Amino acid sequence: MYNEIQETVKFLKDKGISTPDYGIVLGTGLGSLVSIIDIEIEIPYSEIPNFPVSTVQGHSGKLIYGALSGKKVLALQGRFHFYEGWSMQQATFPIRVMKYLGIENLIVSNASGGVNSNFDVGDIMLINDHINMMPEHPLRGENDDRFGDRFVDMHEPYDLKMLAKMESIAKKNKIKIHKGVYLALQGPTFETPAEYRMVRIIGADTVGMSTVPEVIVAKHMKMKCLGISIITDLGIEGHIEEVSHKAVQNAAKLAEKGVCKLVEEFVLYN
Repeated sequence: MYNEIQETVKFLKDKGISTPDYGIVLGTGLGSLVSIIDIEIEIPYSEIPNFPVSTVQGHSGKLIYGALSGKKVLALQGRFHFYEGWSMQQATFPIRVMKYLGIENLIVSNASGGVNSNFDVGDIMLINDHINMMPEHPLRGENDDRFGDRFVDMHEPYDLKMLAKMESIAKKNKIKIHKGVYLALQGPTFETPAEYRMVRIIGADTVGMSTVPEVIVAKHMKMKCLGISIITDLGIEGHIEEVSHKAVQNAAKLAEKGVCKLVEEFVLYN
């Protein structure tokens, strides 16, 4: 995989991408966040050597490079999921590419189901920890020391200074936010009522099908991570309703304006 990463990095550098300040992963329904980026380079995943191709509706499948708040950013407009059939190594491949392009700071976003009774659809949650219940681990197998240590410290998966900065930005702009724990399941099915109940009992506030493998790989390479969840459906007893991917996309749009403002000012002042 190391040689494939270097090949991809060379391709992107030859296209003009050089040492972005931030990497951003845009989740379901959040692809329009690229509207706040002054785009310089836009490349479909299908044209990038060794890149997977997103198969999920609402994930455009483009790599976006440009300026945001005076900083250079590289954004994945669409991510890759284990449930699509990609291996964990393939699904997290772009994160390793980001690191070798010089990115040290990663912002990940997702749509998730809220199991905390204080949450409503359209709310924003900053992730301060996660629970990994994926059936596969992105670091399983022989470790390549060029990427990082065999045993990765995860005592601070989401950078506390980045979290504090984002909190202060939200407060200044009067944007309502929560903080909480994100739990990752494989998907692609949405959770049953019993599964939602389990998620809450074991200590999570939201549940989704992504993000955690990306953060694990980022931490393997000593990147700093900030995570943002948009609550797109509720898994709270008495409030569980039929949910669809389209409904999740529509719900995500309720919070897009607030998320755009948070990310824009975070990059500006951090």
